[in-house]
Amino acid sequence: MQATKIFRRLGQKALNLIRPNVVFPAAILILLIAVPFGARAQFGLDPCCAIISAGLKTISGLLTNVVSKPLNSIQQIEQQTSNFEQQVIYPATAIANAKGLVTQVQGQLRQVGQLYQLPINSATLPTAQQLEQAVLSHNPQAFGQITQKYGAVYGAVMPATDAPQTVRDLVDMTDAEAQAALKKAVELDALADIEIAAANQINQQLQNATPGSAPILEAEAAAWLVRSNAYTQSAMAELVRVRSIGLANSGAGLKFSTTDTNDLRKSVGRALGQE
Repeated sequence: MQATKIFRRLGQKALNLIRPNVVFPAAILILLIAVPFGARAQFGLDPCCAIISAGLKTISGLLTNVVSKPLNSIQQIEQQTSNFEQQVIYPATAIANAKGLVTQVQGQLRQVGQLYQLPINSATLPTAQQLEQAVLSHNPQAFGQITQKYGAVYGAVMPATDAPQTVRDLVDMTDAEAQAALKKAVELDALADIEIAAANQINQQLQNATPGSAPILEAEAAAWLVRSNAYTQSAMAELVRVRSIGLANSGAGLKFSTTDTNDLRKSVGRALGQE
């Protein structure tokens, strides 16, 4: 773009140089035509004709020697500008290659979309199939079904009469995080569907886009990339929570074992003391 501005400035300067040389002779010619002259003899040589002829010759010489050269220079500058735009700024070969690449990538994305939509259902029993269907639904509206079907498969928290409160709390927290992870997975699946649709739309626009609109589409793609990274971070956070719950359960198991061992030691001590 900087080179284009330079070429335009050179052309403007050339016009400024030739303008005085053209305007002055043209003004003389107009005055010669407009000023009335008296009648001359029929066979005598009219001085006006000689003046007009000399003026025309002068103008012709100016047009040939003064005007034509700058005009040729301007034409060369314009041609150089056009060549620079076609070969450097907007090369036709590079644009065609870019469009071909977009078409190729779009075909690959279609294949990825087909693989993404392959069924992965694996449950065989009716109750488990219902939970699996809700988990793989890609529909956040199915969160209520996940809670209901999870209880049908894995059971509810045991009553207070059947287990200590610490055990019940541990089971309740484990179930809660397991259901949260399943719901987050459904949410991320739905977001992935939206991202794939947006990527297909951007690729379609890039295929038919003009060079001037490419930066806008690049900014749009960058915005979607930021969203995608945010969703990835959300998924990583959920994995960290699941892992944390697993570690917490292991720690709780060790704590329960230690408590049971201490209780057993005390019971054995009392039993031996009584003997």
